[in-house]
Amino acid sequence: MMLHHDKHHASYVEMLNAALEEFPELQERTAIWLLLNLIKVPKEIRTAVRHNAGGHVNHSLFWRAMAPRGGDGPVGLLADAIVRDFGSVEQLMVRFAEAGQQRFGSGWVWLARTQLDGGGLQVFSTFGHENPLLQGHYPILVNDVWEHAYYLKYENRRADYLKDWWAVANWEEAARRYEYSDNSSRDDRETEGRRLLAATKAFEEMHRDYRPTTSA
Repeated sequence: MMLHHDKHHASYVEMLNAALEEFPELQERTAIWLLLNLIKVPKEIRTAVRHNAGGHVNHSLFWRAMAPRGGDGPVGLLADAIVRDFGSVEQLMVRFAEAGQQRFGSGWVWLARTQLDGGGLQVFSTFGHENPLLQGHYPILVNDVWEHAYYLKYENRRADYLKDWWAVANWEEAARRYEYSDNSSRDDRETEGRRLLAATKAFEEMHRDYRPTTSA
């Protein structure tokens, strides 16, 4: 995980900062704001901003989706919603694994609350660094299925990685996000970026060489 954070995640922060270097008016914006307002980003850097801001946001959510002693399972409103929309936690895990395994190439697999169907839960798979937020959905849990997330330990065994990941799934954070999503709006989603700063704080304190200058 340290290599993943200090090399792969850090590279997206560095490249995003480089893309914004000549645009000081954008440097104070969060990465989520940039993603939600790409039309306001100059065309010459729009692709770089979309890719690298997306990489930073997704990885920040990914760190928060895990905990050393996770895996106990959902409780409360989130547990009720999972049973309502999937039948059981086990069925959610099956759907999550299928989406992750079927994602060709690099991407992410998500549990998100939709803006349709009364705010039901759905499993999504996105390519590259796309994010359900851009379609108005609210991420609850996310796992990284880019090869760099698992190749050192699992080589090409993505299915094993997806299965084992549930042992560190942060259900407490997922429950918080689910309850928060009840009152989320576009403004809330932009300020969500500031909450993501906590996702990398522990890593940054441990590794002096990595100091991102762009907020999530």
